[in-house]
Amino acid sequence: MRILYHHRVASRDGQAVHIEELVAALRRRGHEVLVVGPATVEAVPVGGEVAWVARLRRHLPKALWELLEPGWGLWATLRLLRAAREFRPDLIYERYALYLPAGVVAARFLGRPLLLEVNAPLAEERATHGGLLFPDTARRIERWIWRRADRIVAVSRVLAEIVAAGGVEPGRVRVVPNAVNLEAFHGLDRQAAKRALGLDGHCVLGFLGFVRDWHGLDRAIRFLAAHPDPRLQLVVAGDGPARPGLEALATILGIGHRVRFLGAIARDRVPQTLAAFDIALQPAVVGYASPLKLFEYMAAGCAILAPDTPNIREVVRDGVEALLFSRGAFDHSLLRLVHDPALRERLGAAARARIYELDRSWDANARVVEKLARELGVLAATSSHAARSSRQRSCQR
Repeated sequence: MRILYHHRVASRDGQAVHIEELVAALRRRGHEVLVVGPATVEAVPVGGEVAWVARLRRHLPKALWELLEPGWGLWATLRLLRAAREFRPDLIYERYALYLPAGVVAARFLGRPLLLEVNAPLAEERATHGGLLFPDTARRIERWIWRRADRIVAVSRVLAEIVAAGGVEPGRVRVVPNAVNLEAFHGLDRQAAKRALGLDGHCVLGFLGFVRDWHGLDRAIRFLAAHPDPRLQLVVAGDGPARPGLEALATILGIGHRVRFLGAIARDRVPQTLAAFDIALQPAVVGYASPLKLFEYMAAGCAILAPDTPNIREVVRDGVEALLFSRGAFDHSLLRLVHDPALRERLGAAARARIYELDRSWDANARVVEKLARELGVLAATSSHAARSSRQRSCQR
């Protein structure tokens, strides 16, 4: 099957990981995938962003940035159409972005089906957190795009319900959460991982990912300050706009020596870094998200502390594969894990078993894409064409 994969991600963060891993899984399964996206993103270091995009975001007023987005959406549409005419895909797969009708237009122009991956209701998200000059227009365009996709892949059941409420028939929406490369997490050694960080004999609280204010890492720093045991250490593997404030907070509270910021780490270092975590933290979560870090924590066999929200409960069960805390109970739940090594061991082992039970691998996600392609009559038609071509070649020989 020939798949045209379109996105507008200009940063090397969890979004880029999702794209790279799913594309790699599709290719492993024998599909030809052409990726169309920001031209220079592959050269961006882990945790970084395409330079010109970062400069525009930093210097332009939010209102002007929003006014430019439909223009960029049009440019991306023309770019995708050119690629589609040359590549002649059997299927178009697009990662949804605000003001981006490219996949819809290309699918209609070529007469090919469109799978639209939705990771967030971006109009609502931007209106709530980032501000939108024209929120009603953004919502209308978003729903127009969603309704015209042949199938929508939503990363959580909560998000699937939001998409359905936007006017999409529930039967056209599939829930496909984030995943993990399970092979990369084989043979981890927790003690060796701790020694590599100089933390042998310590109880390590850990966080992986892009560091933003809403992640709530200040809670973990304040927890350390309230519990002066020097064996308690916090490791943050990631970078982001909240890091300077968190470093300043740790210094003000007198625990800078107990908080280690590793910065953005290469993907091949993630499993061994997570192996050093006794307790893996998800202090806060967006209610419709499918946190990539949650699956990586599970694969590494970490004891996980996460909010007790519906989207988290889609993946782990409280007291079985993770300890889930309600509002205001972060410190109490974390202290329980700190003082109970047997509970940590049990939760970590169950979390690792659960990731295999759910088959939360990128190859499994690629199989879902194939299933959806069959529903749309693409994969069967492609296979039949390939078989006919093979028979013709055999006759010619």
